[in-house]
Amino acid sequence: MMRTLLITLFAFFSFSLFVKAQNIPQQSQIMLSDSAQISLLTNAPWDEAVYSLFGHTSIRIKDPARNIDSVFNFGIFNISKKNFILLFIKGETDYIVAAIPYQYYLEDQKEKGTGVVEQVFNLTQKEKQDIFDALMVNILPENREYRYNYFYDNCATRPRNIIEKYIEGKINYTPTDKDQTFRDLVRESVHVRSWMEFGIDLVIGADADKTITDREKDFLPIYLMNAYQGATIQGDSIQRSLLVSTNEILEPAPFKQDFPVTPLQVGIILLIITLLISYLSYQKDLITLGKIFDTILFFIAGTAGCIIFFLMFFSIHPCTNPNWNIIWLNPLQLIVSLLFFVKSFSKCIYYYHFINFVALLALLLAWSLIPQQLELAFIPFILSIAIRSGINILQYRKINRKAVYSLPRTR
Repeated sequence: MMRTLLITLFAFFSFSLFVKAQNIPQQSQIMLSDSAQISLLTNAPWDEAVYSLFGHTSIRIKDPARNIDSVFNFGIFNISKKNFILLFIKGETDYIVAAIPYQYYLEDQKEKGTGVVEQVFNLTQKEKQDIFDALMVNILPENREYRYNYFYDNCATRPRNIIEKYIEGKINYTPTDKDQTFRDLVRESVHVRSWMEFGIDLVIGADADKTITDREKDFLPIYLMNAYQGATIQGDSIQRSLLVSTNEILEPAPFKQDFPVTPLQVGIILLIITLLISYLSYQKDLITLGKIFDTILFFIAGTAGCIIFFLMFFSIHPCTNPNWNIIWLNPLQLIVSLLFFVKSFSKCIYYYHFINFVALLALLLAWSLIPQQLELAFIPFILSIAIRSGINILQYRKINRKAVYSLPRTR
C-alpha cells in the first residue's frame, strides 16, 4: 500500500514537472498529433482493500509523436489526511485527479495482480484535443480536488461525463436489460467477502433497494466498460462505433480465499450460546451469568446502532436513511448495557426489554413487508437479542413473584 502511494505521488509530481517544462501556465497548450489515441482503462476488482473490490476506471492519453503516455486517475485519496476516518464516515471525503505516467500505472497493477482492460475510443481529432484539454484543466491545483460520492460522483462517472461532454453527437450506450438496485450491484461486487457484504447491508438503507437506471449503474467501472462495448455515436448524418478496439492488457490474479466462517454461521453459533445462557440464567438461577452476557451483547449491538444512527442523520452518504436495521441495532442498547447491574434501574430495564421484545418480534413477523432488503444472516442475531429481552422479562416477573411469596402472611 505504501509503495502504491509513493508511486502515485512520484508520478504526480513528475507529470507536474513535465507540464511546467512545456510552459503551460494555466491550461494545456499541447496540440495532439494525428496518431494520438484516448482510451478507457478498467481495473478488475482486487481483493486486498475494501475500495478495490469495486474496480477502478482511468483515462489514458497516448501520443508517441508528442512523447505523451499518461493515465488520468480520478481516484486518488490521502488516508493520512487529518480526520480522514471521520470525514469518510460523514461522506465528506475529497478525492484528487492526477496524471500518472502509464509505465508507473502498469507496474503498480502488475505488482497487485490487477486485471486491466483497455477500450480505445473512435474519436475525431477535435474530440481528442477537447478531451485532453479538459483533463489538463482538471489536474490544475485549483480544480483537481472534488467531493467524492460512491454512487453518483466517483472515479467511473467523472471520466464518463468528460468523454460524453466532448463527443460530437449522442452516445447510444449498450443497455443492461436488467432491473437492478444499488444494493444488487454492491452485493455483486463484494459477494466474495461475506463479512464485507454483511457490513455494507447493515449500513445502507431502503433507498438502495430502488430500481436504478443504466446510467446510474455506471458508478461501477465494470458496468461502464460494458456500456461502452458495442456503443455507437449518433451524429447529424452518420453513426459510428464508439470504440476502435478492446484489449486485455493484464489478466487478473485469483482472489484469496474468503474468511472461513460466514456471518450466518457466527449468528447461528451466537443463537445457540444465547439459548444455553438463557436456560442457565432462568432455570438454574445463574442471573449474574445472564447479565454479563447481556452487557456484552447489547454493548456491541448498541455500538453498531450508533454507527447506523450517525450515518442516517449526520452523514451525507447516499442511501443510508431510512435504514430499518435501526430497529434491532439502536443506540439505546449501548446505554442500557451499562445499567444491567444497577439495581435501582431494574424496573426501567424491564420496560425497555418489553418494548424491545415487541419491536423485534414485529420486525421478524413483518420481514417480507419491509421496503428494504434485509439479509437472512441478520435473523439469528435479531433472535438472540429478542430472546435475551424475553428472558429478562420473565426473569423480572419471576423475581417479583418470589418477593411476594416471601412476604410474611397475616391472619
